Amino acid sequence: MKQNIQVGLVQDAPVFFDKTATIEKMLIHIKTASIRGVDLIIFPESYVPGYPRGFTFGTDIGRRSEEGKALYQKYWENSVDLEGEEKRLLAESSKKHGIYVVAGVTERTKTSGSLYCTTVYISPIKGLMGIHRKIKPTAAERIVWAEGDGSTLSTFQTEIGILGGLTCWENYMPAARMAMYQQGVELYIAPTADARPAWVSSMQHIALEGRCYVLSCNQYVTKQDIPTAYLPHLNIKEEVLCRGGSLVVSPDGHIQAGPIYDRSEILIANLDMNAIIRSKLDFDPNGHYTRPDIFKLTIRDLPPTIQEK
Repeated sequence: MKQNIQVGLVQDAPVFFDKTATIEKMLIHIKTASIRGVDLIIFPESYVPGYPRGFTFGTDIGRRSEEGKALYQKYWENSVDLEGEEKRLLAESSKKHGIYVVAGVTERTKTSGSLYCTTVYISPIKGLMGIHRKIKPTAAERIVWAEGDGSTLSTFQTEIGILGGLTCWENYMPAARMAMYQQGVELYIAPTADARPAWVSSMQHIALEGRCYVLSCNQYVTKQDIPTAYLPHLNIKEEVLCRGGSLVVSPDGHIQAGPIYDRSEILIANLDMNAIIRSKLDFDPNGHYTRPDIFKLTIRDLPPTIQEK
């Protein structure tokens, strides 16, 4: 495993409801990051085809409008089929530039009309290693996203460390976090849509609790990023829809890079992977602080760590 790696967190807006244009934008970011020596690039929650903040899809309790259903169809059509062209393009770019890609997408399948809030893990060696589907969409997110299950609480053994993580408010679920810690996660990836100051404190807590690097990536979005055709559906008055707040936290809970707000940027940080081991002299959630004589956590359908080779 590499002892020092460089990570890049993309804080930027997608091309909303347009997966082709957004994938093209991602390919440019991957190339740019590789030129800057990045080993791992991360994109925010539902970067493709955009986190649908402020869109109601014509719903309230007991009612769904035809206009809202038509908008959902557009969102569905522009969501990612992981058996399709989008996967090929991202995997090819990962291999060409020698860079790991972790990206939040809205995923659709060939067998279901439901969508999932999914994080994809792509290796320059293996291609698509696997996915994590958000196990509990928050509040009105449940209108458009179905629930994942324990079978995608995955971690990935790679040349740059053990990758894994949770999406947005899944990170407030203690048992879900423990599923990551039990699998020895070292690079804990937390794509999010939460730009509030308290989110930063949560990421520091997870780094301290998990004794891992925490990499949290968010979008920076203004109304100017929303195509004019969709503005009538948007139920937000403010000009800035999401301020960002991407950051990197070290295993001792210190903020190493960021948080950055109110601008687009690839946030880059150099990580000393030996810092993970040093931090575990103090505390280890998967070792001398577990107390298995008292506590036992059973996780249904938890998959084994996926090996890169």
